[in-house]
Formats: sequence, C-alpha cells, structure tokens
Amino acid sequence: MKLSTTMALAILAGLPVAGQQAAPADQVRGVITAVNVAAKQIAVKTDMGDVVTITTNERTVLIRMPAGVTDPKQGVKIELPGITADDKLVAVGKLSADKKTLEGGKVYILTKSDIAQIHKAEDEDWVKRGTSGVVTAIDPANKTFTIKAGSKQIAVQLSDKTEIHRYSPDSFKSTDSKPSSLAEMKVEDQVKILGNKNAEGDKVAAESLFFGTFRHISATIETIDTQTNEIKVKDLATKKSLMIRMDSESQVKKIAPEVAAMLARRFNPGASQGDDSGGRGAGRGGAGGGRGPGGGRGPDIGQVFDRAPVATLASLKAGDAVVVLTTAGSEPGRVTAVMLVAGVEPLLTSPAAARDVMSGWNLGGGGGEGN
Repeated sequence: MKLSTTMALAILAGLPVAGQQAAPADQVRGVITAVNVAAKQIAVKTDMGDVVTITTNERTVLIRMPAGVTDPKQGVKIELPGITADDKLVAVGKLSADKKTLEGGKVYILTKSDIAQIHKAEDEDWVKRGTSGVVTAIDPANKTFTIKAGSKQIAVQLSDKTEIHRYSPDSFKSTDSKPSSLAEMKVEDQVKILGNKNAEGDKVAAESLFFGTFRHISATIETIDTQTNEIKVKDLATKKSLMIRMDSESQVKKIAPEVAAMLARRFNPGASQGDDSGGRGAGRGGAGGGRGPGGGRGPDIGQVFDRAPVATLASLKAGDAVVVLTTAGSEPGRVTAVMLVAGVEPLLTSPAAARDVMSGWNLGGGGGEGN
C-alpha cells in the first residue's frame, strides 16, 4: 500500500528540534518543486498547498535521512546540488512575516530514491501482515471492531497509537484518504488493517487501518468511452444507468469461460454442484481454497478475480455483463471503479448467485486474511 506524501514525511515530521537554542523554531514540511543552487533557495509546496521558499546560507545544515533512519544523528550531510525536485523535506528555521519565506537553520531531506525504498518496505509489510474484510460489528467503548474475512470472523483491537484513515468517497487510493476515527466507521464498511495476528488468526492488533464505503454492482454495459475512460452501465439491481470512471489504478479483468462456468455451478443455488474437485483446478484462481455458500471447498472469489487475465475497456462491448467493485461516489449516478470483471454472464443468471458471488469480494481480494 503506497504511502501518502504526508505519511512519507512522517519520519521527518517526528524529528526533534531540541538543538535549536533560540526562540521556538518555525517548521515547513512539503514537497520540493525546484532548487536554485545559485540563489541558494529551495521552493516547496507544503502539505497545506502553500508555496514557501527556503533560503539557505553558510550556517544552514542540510541533512539527508536515508530510508529507515529516524535519528537525526544518523543523518548524512549533503550539499544543495544533491537535492532535486520531488524530494521531501522538513525545514526548521524562521518564517518571514508573510509566511512565504523561511530562513533555514536545518533542512532534513528524504530523497525520491529513499521514499521509493520506504514505499517498497511498506508494501511488503502490508502483504505480510495485512488483513482485509468487511466490518460486521463495532464496539467503540472497547476500541474494537469485528470483520468478516473469507469464512473467518476476526476481532480487531485498536490502541491509542493506531493510525486510522478513511478512504475518499471517490477514490480507493490510500494517498487520497483522510485521518479519521472509529466513530466514523460503519457496519458494512470495507477495511484494510496492518498489524500482528494471534496464533489462531482470529485477532489482530491494529497498527494502521484504512476503511471506507464501497459498492458491489452487477450490470450490463450500455456504452464505452475509451477517450474519457468511462463506461455507462445498467445496474441489474436498480435497473438504473450508472457512470463508472476508470482511473489510472482501476483494474479491468476478464475471467475465462470455464472459470465462469465453474463459479456458476458453485454459487448458483439452482445449478448442480457436480464434482467439486474439477472446480478447484480451474484457472489460476484454484489456489484460493475458499469456501462457497454451498459449503464445498473451492477457489476464493476475490483471488479468482485478482488472478484473472488483464483486459482493456477497448476489448469490451455494449451488452457485456460485468461485476464491479466501486467507490461510494460523492455524485449521484457516478462512481470510480476499483476493479471491473467481465466474462461473468453465467454468474448473473440469478440475483441470489450474483449476491453470493460479490459478498466475498472486498478491497483485499477475497478472504483477505494475509499470511
């Protein structure tokens, strides 16, 4: 899971400024937009969106904080030419009266390459210790909530140090999320949690979590606009048209006919289940090993979708059946797709089958139980 700019700066933001002996120092945090070596200036766009110029002189100390380093004593002194646009910084010094210039005493830098290393380590940690699911109960008094992750009910324990963020109604990216609290969480929200599980795997001590409201939509395509990356669909549940926007991280998948047929046998209550052993080996989703509504073992629906071949909007056409995981949307009739899956016609032959299929699908794929 990618860190937001603010989160990437958390290492810098926590740096002590006890070394400043004069009056309390001002602080500027943000992204470097330009470096003027001749003028000894650094242009910064702050976390609040303001533009501030950091001026340096012979007394200014520039310190690079390598990936993983949080102690300023382990920082590495660098020169101004070693700083580039898109690096992040925390500058400590004195702000001008109009707050547009800061005379830097110390400037702590996270370079683009260091941030990339932090992102990689964070992503790997989420893969290893991440859990995802759907909220089924909330206990604010005890700072706990319960999620359904695959066939498991998992209790999530928060602490005063747990970082809580809420997804934007128009985005599924952590970079667009906002700080939140347990009080804003609702049953049926989807959540991703980072934290250690107990030996039984039914409890998680949450260090960080992201939650939000998402929608499952089964629909048929009405129109496709590959220029704007938008599709118009007819929601099979409401019988109303809906615009779905595909952004740079939205995924389009198409499951193979034999996989769709296998899933239809499993999830359609009116269909014959047949020999369950054949379903387990179908497609790459066979590794899921989840449990369908019929009680037999089979592939986890989220993993089937995640591992399905990538498709494009251009490969789809009007009339195709799709299932879509989307944001809640801040505008009526318009949402953003997290993942759109085509090739699902056999799954939508009954409302019950469509409902059962999508009930096991969340932001983390299917079971979302991590490792």
